Amino acid sequence: MTEFELIRTYFGDLGSRRDDVVFGVGDDGAVVQPAQGQALVMATDALVAGVHFPENAPAETVGDKALAVNLSDLAAMGAEPAWLQLALVMPAVDHAWLQGFAQGLGGLARYHQMRLVGGDTARGPLTITVQVVGFVPQGAALRRRGARPGDAVVVSGTLGDAALGLKLWRGRADREDDDVAYLVNRLHRPTPRVSLGRALRGLATAAIDISDGMAADLAHLLEASGVGATLDVDRLPLSEPGVRFGGRQRQWHNALNGGDDYELCFTLPRSRLHELDALASRLGVALTRVGTVQQEPGLRLVRSDNAPVPLESTGYRHFPE
Repeated sequence: MTEFELIRTYFGDLGSRRDDVVFGVGDDGAVVQPAQGQALVMATDALVAGVHFPENAPAETVGDKALAVNLSDLAAMGAEPAWLQLALVMPAVDHAWLQGFAQGLGGLARYHQMRLVGGDTARGPLTITVQVVGFVPQGAALRRRGARPGDAVVVSGTLGDAALGLKLWRGRADREDDDVAYLVNRLHRPTPRVSLGRALRGLATAAIDISDGMAADLAHLLEASGVGATLDVDRLPLSEPGVRFGGRQRQWHNALNGGDDYELCFTLPRSRLHELDALASRLGVALTRVGTVQQEPGLRLVRSDNAPVPLESTGYRHFPE
């Protein structure tokens, strides 16, 4: 099978049909028509086998995750997903793997009404690079900067599940067990909080997605905003399966430093905290206040009784010093 046959077979009609795609896969470049009054939000993530996903991960989940991690970036900007491009590097043509990968990628693309409009394929170590483009009303994009002293720090969902799921997957835990299945699924199939991101436009003062651990990513938001925060580790939202398998203290560590959760962390004025319950109910996602923004720079961890907690790590780094 040639490169062009591969593209036509597995990726030529991937995703939902969209009126704003004039020409997609099949030409030297895509032609798209942005909606009037909308700014474009673009994000790109590269996933490397053995680094961002286990080399023996099911192909369908790899395709799903490759798009999900990019959608999480759009969610953190408050954007509506529209188009994607795919650059796929693989050591050899494996039709069974390609079929599963395309099913995972295409299923999530259709769910979010996205269209694949181009990309590239090449031979080499398995690496998947996805670029996504979304819309946001001009001037309405969420950013990391904007948090103010007194704002509440809020996080969606539960934290630490993916890090524990990776340990269970590597340890070949009983995957028929309901708790193990839940935690492994949180690793392989993260849920990008796209609807939440859109709902936070005009409400959140700053936002970021949690990919490298709560401590590291919140620190990025604080640095961009020129402020600090106190975070109550007793308030960190932990799942029941996570606590059963990891224990509460270990799950604190996974939540703070483990990464791969792809939840949203955001700040908002205390005067609007009363809106969170209705928002959580409408979207079907837990929203938990975990801290408070302060003037003094830096991230401080405490227990609910204000006893300090040492910060053991600063999250995952591709290029540690």
